[in-house]
Amino acid sequence: MQLSVDELRAKVEGFRASGLNTQQIADELSLSQTTIQWLSASDFIVEDKPSDIKVGWRSIAVKAERIDAVAFIFCDIIEEMVGNEVDTIVGVSINGIAFAQAVSSQLGLEFAVIRSISEDRSGHLSEVYAGIVDKRVVVIDDVYSSGTTMRKTAASLKEAGADVRLCLVLANKSWTDDVDGVPLRALVRAATV
Repeated sequence: MQLSVDELRAKVEGFRASGLNTQQIADELSLSQTTIQWLSASDFIVEDKPSDIKVGWRSIAVKAERIDAVAFIFCDIIEEMVGNEVDTIVGVSINGIAFAQAVSSQLGLEFAVIRSISEDRSGHLSEVYAGIVDKRVVVIDDVYSSGTTMRKTAASLKEAGADVRLCLVLANKSWTDDVDGVPLRALVRAATV
């Protein structure tokens, strides 16, 4: 279902009222943080809207079998890009977690979760799941827009002692093919030309 700018703005306001930050709202709506900030502005002008593409992947997310099917493709990409030189699959909350869990299960690898905390701080690696110190990791999220989340995530993981080998997403909304020197691959690219 396509939403108008006014409907998107109302959704953003509703998410803000329930306590979500810009990153979390961007995850929920599959839009860039820049677009969420624009929709949140009290003086936004329609002509000044940022260029963005909304990615709707709910058809995949509603069934575990479909997530597993996508994970199968991700596993093939991992094999192509890094072979067996990976120890841990890291899911970026919230939308990357299901895919990362399915990939780690299919490959028999450890599974870790990193959360986005806020727009200006790096993520938090959950201690409930696998550690990443001295591990070769693949990072999985749903959408790559401006790259803010993936760059912060890769930097946080590197600072914590991980060797980030590959970043994977369902959709890349940019022309970028790497995240600060780490290869970035997607199932599809949906970039403005």
